[in-house]
Amino acid sequence: MTDRQRTLILTGASRGIGHATVKRFSAAGWRVFTVSRQPFSEHCPWEGGADSHVQMDLADIAHLPEAIEALKQRLPDGKLDALVNNAGISPKGADGSRLGVLDTGFDTLMQVYNVNLFSVALLARGFFNELKAAQGSIVNVTSIAGSRVHPFAGMAYATSKAALAALTREMAWEFGPHGIRVNAIAPGEIDTAILSPGTDEIVRREIPMHRLGKPEEVAATIYFLCTPTSSYVNGAEIHINGGQHV
Repeated sequence: MTDRQRTLILTGASRGIGHATVKRFSAAGWRVFTVSRQPFSEHCPWEGGADSHVQMDLADIAHLPEAIEALKQRLPDGKLDALVNNAGISPKGADGSRLGVLDTGFDTLMQVYNVNLFSVALLARGFFNELKAAQGSIVNVTSIAGSRVHPFAGMAYATSKAALAALTREMAWEFGPHGIRVNAIAPGEIDTAILSPGTDEIVRREIPMHRLGKPEEVAATIYFLCTPTSSYVNGAEIHINGGQHV
């Protein structure tokens, strides 16, 4: 460990797990840069937050290189200690229903894959040199829906998260020799604003701990994966679901 301030770039910082992760790293003294399709939220303040936020829709892949370059200019020493890919979208039907194969058009599919998968690969490639210089870590946020059919998550979301788990393994294999560790976390039912009606029934029937997870619990695991405590963890996907997967 050195005296230099460590730096995190986090996507999807506008609510839920993103909020909790920003607060966890900021409290530990990290410099946090955030990327979100929403403007900086005054409801989730942290030191330097407004000046360290880039508003961008990750579905707009064509403009992603501009955002990467803008963030590179803000890195104080050309080093990036952690990249957390938390942004994700899960479109619903007009009545809030899940979208299956028969309900999902190509444009919707591509929008989901751009945010949930393709932007992750492009961000990792774009910040590779900065991550290598810091011997940093990448954490991808997958989902329990990536390994089982979920009653609320649709086809596009589920398959993109399954692909993100595979991408995590690929990057762990490719980036590991350069000193960059790449892992994933797979949350289950976490108490955030995006929970669907009927989640309480899932908690009762499927989760041995009989409660929702807290965003702070997810953030703590992300922090663990970005610090020397997890120095030999690479290519893992950690389930954070109270036992729902068993």
